[in-house]
Amino acid sequence: MRLRRLRKTLWCVAATTVLLLGGLAGTAATAQAATSLPCDIYAAAGTPCVAAHSTTRALYSAYNGVLYQVQRASDSATTDIRTLSAGGYANASAQDTFCSGTLCGITKIYDQSGKGNTLTIEGAGGNGGQDVGAIANALPLTVGGHAVYGVSVQAGVGYRDNATSGVPTGSAAQGAYMVTAGHHVDGNCCFDYGNAETSSTDTGNGHMDAINFGTECWFSPCSGSGPWVQADLENGLFAGGNGSDTGNTGNSSTFVTAMLKNNGTTTYAIKDGNAQSGSLTTAYAGALPTTSGYAPMHQEGAIVLGTGGDDSNWSDGSFFEGVLTAGYPTDAADNAVQSEIVSVGYSQPSQTFPATGTAYRLTNTNSGKVLDAQNCGTANGTAVQLWASLGNTCQQWKFTSAGNGHYTITNTNSGTVLDDKNCGISNGTAVQLWASLGNTCQQWDVSAAGSHYTITNVNTGMALDVTNCGTANGTVVRQWAQLDNTCQQWDIAP
Repeated sequence: MRLRRLRKTLWCVAATTVLLLGGLAGTAATAQAATSLPCDIYAAAGTPCVAAHSTTRALYSAYNGVLYQVQRASDSATTDIRTLSAGGYANASAQDTFCSGTLCGITKIYDQSGKGNTLTIEGAGGNGGQDVGAIANALPLTVGGHAVYGVSVQAGVGYRDNATSGVPTGSAAQGAYMVTAGHHVDGNCCFDYGNAETSSTDTGNGHMDAINFGTECWFSPCSGSGPWVQADLENGLFAGGNGSDTGNTGNSSTFVTAMLKNNGTTTYAIKDGNAQSGSLTTAYAGALPTTSGYAPMHQEGAIVLGTGGDDSNWSDGSFFEGVLTAGYPTDAADNAVQSEIVSVGYSQPSQTFPATGTAYRLTNTNSGKVLDAQNCGTANGTAVQLWASLGNTCQQWKFTSAGNGHYTITNTNSGTVLDDKNCGISNGTAVQLWASLGNTCQQWDVSAAGSHYTITNVNTGMALDVTNCGTANGTVVRQWAQLDNTCQQWDIAP
């Protein structure tokens, strides 16, 4: 027995040494990635994953199981999407086959840690209503040379587990990271991943310990325009220190590694990196906020994805993978995880649709009516509505790249663009035509929704929506949080 323990100890020391060297030596990263994935790295360093979520790949080299569940809108049937092999990537072709001809939503994101901390669609909370699941094919990407799907979070999308096992509580130390996207962000609350309240309500300072990513500057001044990796410790998004920290300069890479770790009593650290290349940057490492409640922490151990701890669900973001650890990870382990993430090769497919400059008609899937400029108006403030197709240019729209995968949508007749009225961010905010201002209130994302599309405003994260699912001529088109219904789906054709 003693001999076996000695051998086990020596093996663990040797494995840890190899991992740490791999994190420090760039030439070792590729070789390491073949045998050690993020949760292997953290376990070898003494801070094991207690939750591990991804729709793109396994986070343990030995994991050969389910990653997520999708549900069809046509018949409510569900299926689990698994890895292709141990330590491998998601079998996205199984999703494509199962969801062919209909809309699918992501209903579960399974925990790979063995703790059973699976995320399901979030219910109503203290500051948000019942959420919906992400549209399953809205966020295609390539990882490790494999076509897979991420989780596209829009306003109204959220996941949670309020009854977890093994997740740090009270002032216990915790680490966390997620891989997200630097261009699918906004300044609304709150695109989070991490430790939250078990009651889905705000229970006070220090009751959360979650990564936040977005352009919301809670404590002014902030450095630049973001997006920033920040710590949502409840009642504040902390760039570092007591909230404001101009040393946190943000990260707008196409893919971003976002890290947060907290020893629960005195210290926390925020890191970010380009998930496609290079090393981590420490945005902050130092004392916990001095305001009452944060030192020590009062973590409750729920896990949230896409919303705040009280279900504040007005933000948007992208989620590809993430973990929570028990204990405060070493910098060497963090570095090794970043090297492994870089080695798998996250990449984004090129956008070929809609084609820039082509005149399209946008037909609402539910009503069969098209997006129309009221009375062929050309003035600023012209309302946008549904109307039967008339074949005129008042019902034609052209898409122009606004950079970072966003579009401006121009009415062919007037030359004015589709606009979020007064840059509003609440359900029911109107859309109108306005002269181009070059801001995010006039920029839109186009994402697959089964065989149709959703069109979402970059400023609000909300979808282009038909009021009360109306079908009559003159029905007003507005913005609303994602509902996963055909009233928010559009066919885009010349």
